[in-house]
Amino acid sequence: MIEEIGSLLQSHWNWLKDKTVVRGLDQQWVEITTPYLDRHNDMLQIYAKRTDDGGLKLTDDGYTIHDLFHSGCTLETPKRKSLLRTTLNGFGVQLVDGELVVNATDSNFAVRKHSLIQAMLAVNDLFYLSVPSTGSLFCEDVTSWLDLHEIRYTPSVKFTGKSGFDHLFEFVIPKSRSKPERILQSINRPSRDTAENFAFKWVDTKDVRSDQSLAYAFLNDQESIVAPNVLEALANYQIRAVVWSERDTVTKELAA
Repeated sequence: MIEEIGSLLQSHWNWLKDKTVVRGLDQQWVEITTPYLDRHNDMLQIYAKRTDDGGLKLTDDGYTIHDLFHSGCTLETPKRKSLLRTTLNGFGVQLVDGELVVNATDSNFAVRKHSLIQAMLAVNDLFYLSVPSTGSLFCEDVTSWLDLHEIRYTPSVKFTGKSGFDHLFEFVIPKSRSKPERILQSINRPSRDTAENFAFKWVDTKDVRSDQSLAYAFLNDQESIVAPNVLEALANYQIRAVVWSERDTVTKELAA
């Protein structure tokens, strides 16, 4: 099983390398096109340049916030500002004049680039705050359900994976006498990409956690049916997929 997971992880790295395109814009700035997709199915792009102190500045050039604004999602209310701030703090990303920015060195470039991309994806999901039918974030629905059933958990836990990348997980249920540690993540828009993004976080983290740890993905099926390829992708990485309409099937095992 170790060799199988290792092969899957290597496939992810190969995909990331093969699908990343680097292009010089001028003598200062370099454009990096990544294979990660936003909600428009456009590849995320970030920009890098050397700073006066020899470090590196990485930025989204204001794309993420600008796109939200022009899609009808403003972040001006206190609650939304707080949510944005919490989201960015979780990845160590700053908001500077509308841009998502991180500073890096040559040694931590890969980790900081990863943090910026993950922050862009997370902030991109805030678009769904502007959709009246959603009411509240799916993550809030999961939180309320855990509280309702008195399932103990620690929210927003960051683990450093085997790769050295930091990964933020929404809920961690600690080990009990009868059950191992369980890591939970809500996926508001289940797709092959979002499933594999969580799978990478889990596989990278699994090697540095207890070998008994388990992962659960709560999939929002309130708006549409979850596609079979999403369930298959999660199963390939030994992640328990739980569609929201069937959440009560795992109540006892999570509460134990």
